This record gives sequence, structure tokens and C-alpha cells, in this order.
Amino acid sequence: MLCWGHSAFGQLGFNHGSLTIAPEPQIATFPLSNVIKQVACGEHHSVFLLEDGDVYSCGCNSAGQLGHDHEDVTLGYVNVLANKEIIHVACGQAHNVALNSQGQLFSWGAGSEGQLGHSTIEDSVPVPRLIKKLNQQRVLQVSCGNQHCLALSDDGQLFTWGQNNHGQLGLGHGFTQQSSPQRVKSLEGIPLAQVTAGGYHSFALSLSGAVFGWGKNASGQLGLNDEQVRVSPCHVKPLRSQKVVYISCGEEHTAVLTKTGGLFTFGAGDHGQLGHDSLHNEINPRRVLELMGSEVSQIACGRQHTIAFVPSSGILYAFGCGEHGQLGTGYTRNVICPTPVKWRWFPHNVQIPPSVELSSCSIIKHVFSGWNKTFVICSKSDRPEPADDFRFCKNRNYTSLINDETIDLWRQKVIDNSNSMNGIVQTLSSSACWNGSFLDNKNDEHFKTSPKIPGLDMSSIKVLFEKLMNAHHSRLLEQILKGFESFLIPQLPSSPPDVEAMRIYIILPEFPLLQDSKYYITLTLPLAMAILRLDTNPSKVLDNWWSQVCPEYFFRLIDLYKGAVVYLLNGRKTLLIPVLFTSYITAALRLLEKMHKVNVKVQHVDHDKFYIPEISSLVDIQEDYLMWFLNQAGLKVRPSIMQDSVTICSYPFVFDAQAKTKMLQTDAELQMQVAINGANLQNVFMLLSLEPMLAKNPYLVLHVRRTSLVADALRELSIHSDIDLKKPLKVIFDGEEAVDDGGVTKEFFLLLLKELLNPIYGMFTVYPDSNLLWFSDICFVEHNWFHLIGIMCGLAIYNFTVVDLHFPLVLYKKLLNVPATLEDLKELSPTEGRSLQELLDYPAEDVEETFCLNFAILRESYGLMEMKPLVPGGDKITVNRDNRKEFVDSYVNYVFNQSIQEWYEAFSTGFLKVCGGKILELFQPSELRAMVVGSSNYNWQELEESAVYKGEYTTAHPTVRMFWETFHEFPLEKKKRFLLFLTGSDRIPIYGMSSLHIIIQSISSGEDHLPVAHTCYNLLDLPKYSSKEILRKKLTQAIDHYEGFSLV
Repeated sequence: MLCWGHSAFGQLGFNHGSLTIAPEPQIATFPLSNVIKQVACGEHHSVFLLEDGDVYSCGCNSAGQLGHDHEDVTLGYVNVLANKEIIHVACGQAHNVALNSQGQLFSWGAGSEGQLGHSTIEDSVPVPRLIKKLNQQRVLQVSCGNQHCLALSDDGQLFTWGQNNHGQLGLGHGFTQQSSPQRVKSLEGIPLAQVTAGGYHSFALSLSGAVFGWGKNASGQLGLNDEQVRVSPCHVKPLRSQKVVYISCGEEHTAVLTKTGGLFTFGAGDHGQLGHDSLHNEINPRRVLELMGSEVSQIACGRQHTIAFVPSSGILYAFGCGEHGQLGTGYTRNVICPTPVKWRWFPHNVQIPPSVELSSCSIIKHVFSGWNKTFVICSKSDRPEPADDFRFCKNRNYTSLINDETIDLWRQKVIDNSNSMNGIVQTLSSSACWNGSFLDNKNDEHFKTSPKIPGLDMSSIKVLFEKLMNAHHSRLLEQILKGFESFLIPQLPSSPPDVEAMRIYIILPEFPLLQDSKYYITLTLPLAMAILRLDTNPSKVLDNWWSQVCPEYFFRLIDLYKGAVVYLLNGRKTLLIPVLFTSYITAALRLLEKMHKVNVKVQHVDHDKFYIPEISSLVDIQEDYLMWFLNQAGLKVRPSIMQDSVTICSYPFVFDAQAKTKMLQTDAELQMQVAINGANLQNVFMLLSLEPMLAKNPYLVLHVRRTSLVADALRELSIHSDIDLKKPLKVIFDGEEAVDDGGVTKEFFLLLLKELLNPIYGMFTVYPDSNLLWFSDICFVEHNWFHLIGIMCGLAIYNFTVVDLHFPLVLYKKLLNVPATLEDLKELSPTEGRSLQELLDYPAEDVEETFCLNFAILRESYGLMEMKPLVPGGDKITVNRDNRKEFVDSYVNYVFNQSIQEWYEAFSTGFLKVCGGKILELFQPSELRAMVVGSSNYNWQELEESAVYKGEYTTAHPTVRMFWETFHEFPLEKKKRFLLFLTGSDRIPIYGMSSLHIIIQSISSGEDHLPVAHTCYNLLDLPKYSSKEILRKKLTQAIDHYEGFSLV
């Protein structure tokens, strides 16, 4: 071992009475120097830990800090610690703390500021004494400032005690010195890798490199861009991206080491201790440029000097105050740049030349520094070992991690001895332990943890929980349950101290028992409540993280809380008192709502994955909708009407088509009732019986002539009130006796839309590359034609008729006041959309020269091309790199709003006349589209199962069997064309295939005839074909020759 620096009190362990300063390395001559494991330095004393756990000390003993009464300057044995298996020692100015292998702490020396943690203030305690307050904890790390201490326990808790004049205990405002260990609550949940104390300041480092500082800051030693004291831990943001792995503190300066071997320093620089070639203080972390070409692997700070070790060369560098020889340069002057310590250093992997005297050269193993001295433990030159690397210490005492290794260890402990349960439960109940257990170590990804990235290896969470579900871990699983239910989930804070403390919200939903309804009330729903308690910023962080997770995880989370809702609705009468029911179901629904908002942005899953089909049978939707309607109208309903005050309609995303249809019907009935009975809404529950009114006038009846369909429809609809439009529609064609049981109405829709969409009127433009319709810029019909199409789309919804209108989704977005985007243009006109995307993505600067665009658009008008400005004076504004986003937005706005405003307004007025009001708020654009034009959720098996047969046909008839075999062999496009041929639309009603009720009837015509479709009735006349080949051929011909009604 080598040592140098201040030795006036014998603190270097020398037996040279006259030597008060050793300005260059000296070989330690005391007998035990070759078995020393660690050295801790006080102001005038030193403590040595031997490899066998024995503790020795030397130097000044004015406050009993040596722990023995050995008078000589040589090392004295601290015999009170014999057999205590000490594994670490730390020194303050004149006090010490020793940590043993059981995680217990012993302290001795000066105690006037409470720094010994014994709950009493004593000026001096000359013999090591157990710190009893921490007996329930297993301490992993301890560090001493001048007169305060920090300790990290295995469950991630940080304790501090001692002097607090500068807030160095991190307890917040209103705390003076503390004579017993106190929990620093403001870092709870963060998996800590290291805690370390400076003179009057403190630092904590997380596993993913987040640095937190607090205490005295007069020289900027906290790195927080100012010199203000901090009484609580503060995040040093500039270091977040630097992968910090180790921190060392001087009296008023700080040094941090990064995983890549970079060294940053900040704080007091008046002696050059920052190594920045100046004597200035630094209030922000600054890289030591002199060492930038080398990787540093060990750092140590003395009171006003810094030591750094570069393993590639084996050289030790020092800078800062040299007044007491503590730099080892051979001089007692200050040094402001990293300077090699005066010795012959060799890296461990280089053969020392035979000519070199082994006693004058060294291979460094570990460096220790404190106050005004430095110690170096060296490898034996005949058996050189690599130096310890502070960046990759395998046995660093981090917050306990929960992994395969610990689980196997605990399982054994549980089997052997139940006394160890408390410690296990403590770890399993610690969010810090869970938060540090599943880090994404691939390419050090977890160091990128941020409000956008959780830094977790998601697959390892799943694997560990699956392992725990194994039968032989059952007792351990009981402990996890106990920990989660009683401690972890109830104690989750509303404002976590850092993003690393938030990983628990991603980890817990993977615990399989959350899926078990037995634990909904104790685990699943309390977790939802904890998430909903989060303050605005952490809540946004969780939203961001949910945006990043894989869709499978997101779907499992949705499914979990959908299951909880169904469970609660099933048990609402027996399970809970109403108040609890309300709070639980509200939590589950609000959490689903939070996920739904995330999903709207990132589209992890289709919106129908949020549907809870069971709701239709578990909830009186009519009553629920009325409650919601009255709440929206600002009317308070007496609670006695319903047991609980939750209205599921406040969470419309959980309703499927069936439920939303029921709501539409309820809304229509409600609106009719309100129209008749005026504003007497309070009695609305008694007004639900609509028979008297409907008996008088139950249908909306339209009389039309086939020869004058549009004019008659306009005339008929104009004489009915808005309320009448919500009634079931019946159509009577002039001169025809047919009873309208749905078929005539469907034919009316098909014929009227065919007429309205006739290209000669130019109402709509077909976009060939998407086959979709959009309003034409110019057309030759009255506004009321658009108004009529709007009414027809509304009537289609209320009469559950699918109309074949190929509008893009943006039409329904507009009806719901959702803004149009470039994605909508890509759907309508893929070529235009791609071109605009290319403009946005173009990487080079020469946008003007490459694209040659201005803020105008060429449009055809009466056969001539006309320039239309997108903004006032747009034809004179060139599109460049800076304004291209604005150009794209203006282009999209022109296509979807500006150019078609008057036609769209006429359409929307007609639509909203039928389907307006609060009810519309409950729909997604895609749901609204599906209500009008049907959906594409095909289930061909369901189509077959719901088919009805007439004439000679039955399910078992050979022709019928051949028909279905042939049909199921068709590719998807051919099946869709069959639907179009049979029903007039290639989409299906929102209630699913079974609601089509297709009819297949036998006819007497021979097999040379084609099948015939009666579109209005979904009826197929199918001749009895003799073979499958003939049936396939004839059916294909019939399908391929069908033209359909619509323009598309």
C-alpha cells in the first residue's frame, strides 16, 4: 500500500514522529498493510478495514474517533468490532461508521451534532456502538459528511442523520439536526445505486444514472446552475444523459464518473480541485477536458483535491490543493490541471521490465482519498490483478433486485426458516426494488430512461412473474400478495420523485394474479385508483410510456379492467355497498378512459377492443342514458332513483353497436317525448311509456313516385318536423300495394341514392385511386339536394339500413368536430397524400428549387384549369423548408373545408336534423361511419348460420351444401362482391352478419339460369344445380355482372 499527504497526527500510520507531510507516495511499512481491503479518512485520523473484517485506526483521538486507547501513532485494533464481520467503514470529520455483513451499523467518535445516530447527543463516544434505530433494516451502504451520515437499506430506503444546518439531510424544511436516522421520503421508489456525502452536501445516484443533490451549495457543488441551498433532493438534469455510475464528494466540490470513463466536476474551484485549468467555481457539471482522451475508471475526492485513475496507462492523476502534500506530486503547491502522481505506475497487463526495481513501481488496485490524504492499494507485482473499476463493480451494494437468483434464495429461506420473512416482505413491498429489477441492459438502454422511455426490459418482467406462478413458489407468492395488498399499492404516491420511480405502474399489471377476480378488490382496482391519483405530469409520463409499450401489453391492460367492470356489474347487488361500488367502477372506467385517450393517438388496438359486450345485459341502458342526458342538461336526479351515481354513458367507448343502438332509440324516444311534453324533464322516468303518442302517429310515412323520386322525397320530408324524422320509416310507392316490412324502405334508399349520385349532377367526385367519393368543388344542383343526402344518411342510422355511400372517414370526423389531417387526404387521394408527405420528409435545404410550389392549388372549373389560393395572396408565397408544414395544413384545409363549405354545411344540417344532439358525442368517427354504411368485420360462418331457407331448401339440401362450400372457397374480394350483389352493399350492418338474415329459396328454372338477387329483401333465388362446378360458374357470372346502385 502507498500513502501520502498530511500526517501530523500519525494518520498515515507512519512511525516517523517528525514527518508531518508526505508530498509523494510512501510505501506503508506497518505489518498489516498487505491485507488491507479499504481505508476511510477523517480530518486527523484514518480507519483501515482488513480483508478478514478486522478494523484498525490511527491518528488523532481527541473525540474518541479511534475506537481504542492505543497511544502510539501506529495502527491500533478496534477490538469492540472483533467478530462483527465488518465489510465497510466510513469517516466523517471526527466520527466513524462501520457496516457489518448483516447490514447493521456501528458508530463512534464525535457526536455533538447527532452524527452517531444513537438518538442521544453525546460529545464523544469512544467505543463503537450499534445504531439500534436501523435494526429493522438491512443497510447496504453508508457514507459520512463532516458531521452527517447517509445510509441506504436493501429495500431502497435512504436514511440520514446528524447536522442539518445546510439541509444536508434532505428532509425538507423545518428540520434541525437529527440524532437518530430519518427516512428521506422524497426519493422513495427510485432504485438507488449509490449514496455519498460531501462536507455539508449529499448525493444519491439511481441505477439508471439520475443524480440527485441536496445541502450546502455556496460554491455550486450541487451542479444545479445556482448557489442556493437545497433542503430536499434535486435532480441534476444535465447529468441525466451522461450515464453516471459513480459520485465522489469533497468538502465543497463534487466529481462524477460516467460509464464511458468521462469525468465531470463542479463546485468550489479555488484550489484547482475541478481540474479545469482555472480557479473558478463551476455551478454546472463540466467535463475535465485534460482527461478526455483517456477512460477514467476510479475517482476519489479529498477535502479540496481530486484523484483520477486511468487504467490503460496505469497512471494516477491528481489536481487541487497540494498544501499538505495530498497530491503526491512531490510538491506542496496547488495544481489546476490533472497531473501524474510522482511514482512509477504500470498497467496490470504490461510486463514490468526486469531492469525496473519492483519496489519503486506499482500496479494500482484501488484508490482511497479523504480530507488531506490519499491511500492506494496495489497489486502484487508478481501476481498483478486488474484494478477495481468503479464503472463495473459486480458486487456493488445496490438496492436489492428481484430476479431469478433472489427468488431461488428466498424460496430456500422460506423453506428453512420463517424468521427471514420480514426482510423478504420488506423487499417485495418496495417499489424501489421492483423499479430497479427489470432494466433494459441491451446497449445500456435503461440509461435513456425519460418521460418518453421507461427503460424496462418488458419480456423479463413477464418471465419472472411466470416463474413465480410455479407451484413450488406458492409460499413466496403469498408474501408478494401480502406485500402488494398491504404496503406497496396503498403507499404509491401521487407525485413520484422521478420517472424511475414510475416503472412500477408498468410492472404491476404484468402480475398474473391481477387477472384473477379474487383479487380485483384488493389489487386490481386499488392499482387503478393509484394511477388515477397521479398528478398531471406523472400522469402524462405514464401516458407516454403506454404509447411506447407493445400492443399486446396494452390490450392485456384493457382486458384486465374490462374484466373488472363486468365483475363489478355482475356483483353490484351482492358484492359491495353502493358507495364502494361507485368508487371501484368509476376507477375501472376512468382508467379505461385514460387508456382510450392514449389509444386514440397511437392506435395500439382497434377502438372496438374497448367494447364491453356484456354491458347490454348487465345495465339498463335506457335508464343509464336518461341519467346521463339529465346530468348533461344540468338537472340533478334524486339518488333514490338509482342505487349508485355512475352513468356508464359517460364512458361511451365501452359500448358496442348493440348498446349504442339502444341509446339511439332511447334518445329518439326521449326527444319525441320532450317535444310533446315540453320541458318537464324531471318526470322523464314516468314518461318512458310512449304508446299513446306512437299509437296516434307511430311511423314517418313517405308517399313517393318512382318517376319523381328526388322531388317527392324533398317535398315529403319538408312537411315533417325534426322529431318525426326519428320515427321508423315507412315508404309507399305511388300505385303499389306492397306492405313495407323493410324491403320497400331499403329499395327506396337504393333508388334515391342512385339518383342523387348520378354523375350528370356533379354533386360528388370519385377519386379513382381510392374509389371514394367527396363533395365536388362545383356542381349544378340546389343546396337542398345535399341536405336530402344528409337526411338520408341520418335516416339510414335510425332505420338500421346500410347505404352504399363510399365517403372517407373524414366526413364522419367533420360531423363529430374532429379536425381533418394529412392521413385523411392519404385515404381519399393516396397520390396527393404521398406527395405532401414527401414534401414534409424532404431532408435537404433546397425545398423551393426541388418542389417549385406556392400556396395555391390548380383545380378544374368548367373544363379550364384555375389557380385557387390556399391563403390570401397564396399564389405569391413560395413554399420553403420553414413554411412547408403550414402549406400542407392549408392544402388539407382547402380540400376538406374551404372548397366545399357550402355543400358540406347543407349535408351536415340535414344529417344533424335527424341525428344531432348530445347522442352524437358518444360515437367515434369510425362507429358513425359503420352506423351509416356498415362495417367490415366479416364473419362468414355467422352469415351461413343465420341464413333462412325457403321452398325445397334446408340446411342439409345438396344444392345448399354445394353453395356454402363454393362460397367459403371464394377469396375475400369475391365474397364482398357477393354481399354487394345480394344486399346492395359490400359492408355489413353494425350489429354483425347475423342481422342480414339472408334468404335462399329454391326455384323451378333450370340450371342454365343464373342465380337472381332481390336486393331489397336480401333474397337469393338459387336454381338446383347438378354439380359444384356449374354452381360456381353461374354464381360467379351473376356476381361479376352486377353493377350495383351507387356511383362507385
